[in-house]
Amino acid sequence: MGLSAEQLAASVAALGEIEPAFGRVVAAAGPPAPRISERGYVTLLRTIVGQQVSVASAAAMWRKLEAALGGDAGDPARLATASDETLRGAGMSRQKMGYARSLADLVLAGTLDLAALPADDEEAIARLVAVKGIGRWSAEIYLLFAEGRPDIWPAGDLAVQIAVGRLLGLDERPGEKQVRALAERWRPHRGAAAILAWHHYNSGMAPI
Repeated sequence: MGLSAEQLAASVAALGEIEPAFGRVVAAAGPPAPRISERGYVTLLRTIVGQQVSVASAAAMWRKLEAALGGDAGDPARLATASDETLRGAGMSRQKMGYARSLADLVLAGTLDLAALPADDEEAIARLVAVKGIGRWSAEIYLLFAEGRPDIWPAGDLAVQIAVGRLLGLDERPGEKQVRALAERWRPHRGAAAILAWHHYNSGMAPI
């Protein structure tokens, strides 16, 4: 479960004290809503299904996958034993099949225990990216929205980079390395900083 409304509000308030630009986002666009995903296998499988397709296409593929797996896409054993023909019928490419099987196999073997990921964020990210098809960004998004880890900072996210550049009045969009450096002073509230950055980006607000 992601950051609760209370946790998010507390972190947003703290960030406003550290970085006035965040306070101006809230004043202009209101507080951001919590962003919460279900913890566990299903969320990561949905991440794989949704890669490089539209939201509507991902939803359609998920419905087909659930039907192909007997209405229980949340059981990794069903996917692990499904034939390639079955998964292709659900709209999955060969690449996505490989990624989905990697996830299911790691979960079934106990190598990836999504109920007991390491407490250290970097160690947890390393455990998640061992799944084929799960990169650092996907791992960070999972830890922020499904586990509610408060200091996750997806610095490689394009929208975060754009928003941070606008909020801090930079002449050019900062790259991942610069965004990571800029955010050091926002610890341990970088998860809320990311949510505020998306809030600013999605609101269509002009640079402030």
